[in-house]
Amino acid sequence: MNVTRFAPSPTGLLHLGHAFAALTAAAAGDRFLLRIEDIDTARCREDFITAIFDDLHWLGLTWPEPVLRQSTRADTYRDALRKLEDLAYPCFCTRKEIVDEIARAAGAPHGPDGPVYPGTCRHLDEDSRAEKMASGLPYALRLDSAKAAALAGPLTFEEQGHGPQDEHGTIPVKPLLFGDIVLARKEMPAAYHLAVVVDDAFQDVSLVTRGNDLFAATHVQRLLQALLGLPVPRYAHHHLILDKDGRKFSKRDHAVTLKSLRESGDTPANIRRRVGL
Repeated sequence: MNVTRFAPSPTGLLHLGHAFAALTAAAAGDRFLLRIEDIDTARCREDFITAIFDDLHWLGLTWPEPVLRQSTRADTYRDALRKLEDLAYPCFCTRKEIVDEIARAAGAPHGPDGPVYPGTCRHLDEDSRAEKMASGLPYALRLDSAKAAALAGPLTFEEQGHGPQDEHGTIPVKPLLFGDIVLARKEMPAAYHLAVVVDDAFQDVSLVTRGNDLFAATHVQRLLQALLGLPVPRYAHHHLILDKDGRKFSKRDHAVTLKSLRESGDTPANIRRRVGL
């Protein structure tokens, strides 16, 4: 039995792209789960969570209750972090300092999201780290990706769909693709990559169906699964629904939010036709 999940972040209203992702995930699994990724409590809103439920019910989707909300799972994420403590280090760099450091570094390595973190704080000695932490400086916990990759060894994942370059089948993992990723911040007990692999294991997700804009994220998530000893789901990435200019729909595209389409008299059947389902 395939267990798939749709896991939106309630920082905006669902749009046509979300509808395609949700309907595709539901069609792929014998059991469809809804997860609310509201771990960033500063940006997530309760009215958007209510809207997510309303829009998905309107599309004809149902799911088991209760719905898992990441904001309730801080202790679980902290347990996972403790298992990674020998592979993590505190990073005290501000976003501006990181940008400036990358600008100074000729030929800075690039990942799917642009230049990767240059590892500035990875080289701090223990006394310097202790001094900065004692001073109350805010910090993030980052994964030493090279150390983690050496520990995990060669890894692969199974792609049943197609990545953005038509990747399919057994895919070798590139554990350094995103550099030293953030595992947690002071205001968040876990960042996206850590939370998602922990939750997928907890919910027995066996097939992750999602847009191919997240294909690259599978590399780092597979690494975390290996480090934490978690089961490995299969993956099925699908193409994206794009606007007339060939861009992904965003939260700013109010004209194509499901709420606005529903209120204008559109129907679930028409939405399915519009997204090619």
